[in-house]
Amino acid sequence: MLEGVNVALGVSGSIAAVKTVELAHELRRRGASVRAVMTDSARHIIHPWSLEFATENDVVTEITGGVEHVELCGYDGWADVLLIAPATANTVGKIAGAVDDTPVTTCATTALGADTPVVIAPAMHEPMYDHPGVLEAIETLDDWGVAFVDPRIEEGKAKIASEEAIVCETARAAGERPLASEHVVVTSGATSEPIDPVRVLTNRSSGRMGRAVARACYVRGADVTLVHGVVGPHSLQRSSPVAGLSGGDSGVALPYASVEQVETAAELLEATLEACSTADALVSAAAIGDYTLEPSAEKLRSGAERTLDLEPTAKVIDEVRDRHPDLPIVGFKAETTGDDEAMIEAARKTLERADLTFVVANDASVMGSDRTRALLVHAENAARYEGTKAGLSGEIADSIAVVLTDESSR
Repeated sequence: MLEGVNVALGVSGSIAAVKTVELAHELRRRGASVRAVMTDSARHIIHPWSLEFATENDVVTEITGGVEHVELCGYDGWADVLLIAPATANTVGKIAGAVDDTPVTTCATTALGADTPVVIAPAMHEPMYDHPGVLEAIETLDDWGVAFVDPRIEEGKAKIASEEAIVCETARAAGERPLASEHVVVTSGATSEPIDPVRVLTNRSSGRMGRAVARACYVRGADVTLVHGVVGPHSLQRSSPVAGLSGGDSGVALPYASVEQVETAAELLEATLEACSTADALVSAAAIGDYTLEPSAEKLRSGAERTLDLEPTAKVIDEVRDRHPDLPIVGFKAETTGDDEAMIEAARKTLERADLTFVVANDASVMGSDRTRALLVHAENAARYEGTKAGLSGEIADSIAVVLTDESSR
């Protein structure tokens, strides 16, 4: 996500500065090179040696005759983006007023003058965040093009955003945004059909692929709506916690998408049709159950032979295509044959039936895994991909950007 990106990490004197060692590590895990800049107040909370260790670079703690602010954030400076995390009320107000009395605020003034992207992750007590002067400063900086990563309001504090949110916003600010002003709808996860109040009919989809596509589209500038089903059953070894996406939680919040949480295939269809009314593209990555049934109001007793009357569910991409004849749609096709030619043939049938832009064909064995092997099947050709789902999601997002650019130029 941040491969080849140089991040200048500004740290100010919030207690959240203790989180910056792990933040620096996470930025580097995502491919970034990081150099830290600290205020005197931050140095009272975390020692510069900690950030030197985390970044493997010297830490700027004062502006000297080496004009570190210009070397980092000036014209042709080292940094591709200045990330200030955490940013105190004091620091936010000073940046809006062009007050340069710390290494961090001096770097910010330099970056804004040199048109270097700036991302700010505030962290302070909630009354400070609600101060009219702070809110006015945030509005001013927003007007100047500064990206803010909204804090989490908890326990009377405006706590620093999650590492994922900060990394996503940093990548979005630092990179090209070919999907800017585009609305992309992504479906993800499994659907679940109730058999009775206890049992369900579902599948093994984890939703990782769809979430990765949503994240990749957001980083490229899109507004993303994620219609997410449940997370299918996996062994403990292959499962990983997904905050708010274990099913049944309507209060899901992801930093890169507006989430519509659904459970059944009918709910997913309804939510997708509604979201697509304003969409520029749809990526249908959800593993939608092929069958539903009339659930029993009472728990079915075990031990007896039983027959379930299954009825086919609606094909979401077909329903969307009927409503939106010109909408670019990317489909997914999971097979179990393991044979590339068979997967291409099955994908092409879906491609032609629903007039899709292209289809991502993969083997069902990748469900729940971080890695995948897939075929991107177009009308005239098919490209093979093997690697992480994050890498594949980037390929998909880039392809969508090309399609939408071509359409807008017609």
